[in-house]
Amino acid sequence: MTGAFNALKLAQDQIADLEKQLLKRKLRVTQSPCDVQAIVSDRQLKAFCSNDYLGLANHSELINALAEGGKKYGVGSGASHLISGHSVAHELLETKLASFQEPHIPKARALFFSTGYLANLTAITGLAKLAPPSCTSIYAARLNHASLIDGARLAATQNGAVISLFDHRQLDSLTETLKQDAKLLKIIVTDGVFSMDGDLAPVQELIRIAEQYDALLLVDDAHGFGVLGKQGHGILEQVAIQSDRVIYIGTLGKAAGVSGAFICAQDSFIEWLIQKGRPYIYSTATPPALAHTLLKSLEIIDGEEGKKRRAHLNQLIKVWQDEMSFSIWEKVSSCTPIQPIIMGSNANALLAAKLLDEAGYWIPAIRPPTVPSGSARLRITFSANHRVDDVRELIRTLKSIEQKTLETISA
Repeated sequence: MTGAFNALKLAQDQIADLEKQLLKRKLRVTQSPCDVQAIVSDRQLKAFCSNDYLGLANHSELINALAEGGKKYGVGSGASHLISGHSVAHELLETKLASFQEPHIPKARALFFSTGYLANLTAITGLAKLAPPSCTSIYAARLNHASLIDGARLAATQNGAVISLFDHRQLDSLTETLKQDAKLLKIIVTDGVFSMDGDLAPVQELIRIAEQYDALLLVDDAHGFGVLGKQGHGILEQVAIQSDRVIYIGTLGKAAGVSGAFICAQDSFIEWLIQKGRPYIYSTATPPALAHTLLKSLEIIDGEEGKKRRAHLNQLIKVWQDEMSFSIWEKVSSCTPIQPIIMGSNANALLAAKLLDEAGYWIPAIRPPTVPSGSARLRITFSANHRVDDVRELIRTLKSIEQKTLETISA
């Protein structure tokens, strides 16, 4: 009993410490579908915080596809993919996803996962096993998503991979370190769109470096798939890359509006991950009904409606960048639906989020460890379901809140 009591006290003390540092996070329960209007605790709020960039999460055609998929395949898969859980719906989805990336990855093949976190863990740890222990180097962008960080750490634990960090905005150090690296396997790992700043990785330059120093390039395009590129196929389409060195990871719970993720790479890499990717091997397959729904989502993304939604989204981004300016807060220049406002301290970000909530907006404060210390922020995200007038009204509200903050500081 003593051990249990000590553990409980440790938990209570450390939660209290998070509260003092203004770092404790709180769950908010939504009572409505994911959309630009949300009901939270019986209040209707204007939501500028979801990753439903194309506004598909509550799309009638996807709702119908999910119902159809449930009737056709039931509600569960029953087992992992390698036992009995791999449905024709999964196979059709993977074939379609591979076709999106085929112009950019020769002999492309895709593998479907229940989450992006699992996809990233599988890709990094599985690829690291291509080389004997302690013969792999992982070069990770410093601002990568937590799942990429954890995948690299797990590869270090399991296979002795050596991790080096680099600044994606300054690649000289990456190049210099690679010059000295004689390890058998080298993997450069980066976000495609950095989730807290909304800026793009220099993928063209990274693939050039990968080719020069015989490395793989793993790109997690969680926030680019569906949004970037003429057809919404992601950052590889956007920058017109073709290489069999690319390991591409896309998320299907953001712009695609549903759930899950996928790895797309040259066929041999995917076959290796099926054989050696522990999270893939030992996870129950995603319900086939969701894969069936995603096929409809991909149809929309690839078609005329998807093109129109991306065009409208880009219009919203332009209005924001052209018309939003601050006196004391920092606006980041981003060409994506992610538009952060840097406020520095946790207290400043929490106060702004509170004032926005009172004004009828849902835009949470983002604090460390999600972002570096001293860069707490509001992370505003746009959806194709927002109107231009919605963005302009938000701009007016934010300017008013910033003025209140200025008056408080002056007083």
